[in-house]
Amino acid sequence: MKQISIVVPCYNEEASVPLFYKACEEALRPLPVEPEWWFVDDGSTDGTLEQIKALHRQDTRVHYISFSRNFGKEAAMYAGLEATHGEYVAVMDADLQDPPALLGPMLTILETEEYDCVATRRVTRKGEPKLRSFFARRFYKLLNRISKTEVVDGARDFRLMKRAMVDAVLSLKEVSRFSKGIFSWVGFRTQWMEYENVRRAAGETKWSFWKLLIYSLDGIIGFSTAPLALASYMGLVFCLLAFVLILYFFIKTLIWGDPVAGFPAMICIILLLGGIQLFSIGILGQYLSKTYLEAKHRPLYIAREKE
Repeated sequence: MKQISIVVPCYNEEASVPLFYKACEEALRPLPVEPEWWFVDDGSTDGTLEQIKALHRQDTRVHYISFSRNFGKEAAMYAGLEATHGEYVAVMDADLQDPPALLGPMLTILETEEYDCVATRRVTRKGEPKLRSFFARRFYKLLNRISKTEVVDGARDFRLMKRAMVDAVLSLKEVSRFSKGIFSWVGFRTQWMEYENVRRAAGETKWSFWKLLIYSLDGIIGFSTAPLALASYMGLVFCLLAFVLILYFFIKTLIWGDPVAGFPAMICIILLLGGIQLFSIGILGQYLSKTYLEAKHRPLYIAREKE
């Protein structure tokens, strides 16, 4: 019997962990696979780790990794994938927004069809703030327009993969990770499974609008150099504009003899150009900062406990 490993990143999911394990165990029981769970406690400040340890004492197939501090969901997913042993590996959230009932159909597809991965995407965003949904859709459209790596709109981290794809994902050891892009970049044949948005079983989301914005910027910087080109193009455009204006005022002065006036306009132009320069330097700084972090070769995470 083949083994399926379930990777579950957790951050302050004390109320969700028992509910997730029960629902997942029920969904896996009739399937012809032997399950193992890898819960990754990402520096939780509530009783998440205690709940996981209780499950471990109850079921020896439940394993856990506890970080020394909060390293983020990306690091937690990597740690879980690195610890798995199964021929099939699934990544799931503990809040039950990733329905365990889909594991059966996903497994059937991998065993009967020529796919290496079954990934999920939400076809609706019911229950999410409208402003957040709007910006999320704009982000996916922007990223797919400026990047060669396609990221499907509504894609979740919830997916079931064969071991070959998991090993490929683990071979990318970059610190600034954007898993949705990484899963797409490594390739492999992927079948997409659609489902309606599901509300959290318990607790509240840990992803604020600001955190999602920072995460989206990581995705853009990690999988596109278009912002660098944008800075170059803006510099070229404003140089041409300045040259045209110089010619205009020079000819105007020769013909009409009017002195060049407009102190307020000059101040506005200086501020505009200064803003464009700082914006371009900021883009360069973002790429440079990512390079700096990667050059340090720090580990993605530090585990305090592992069982």
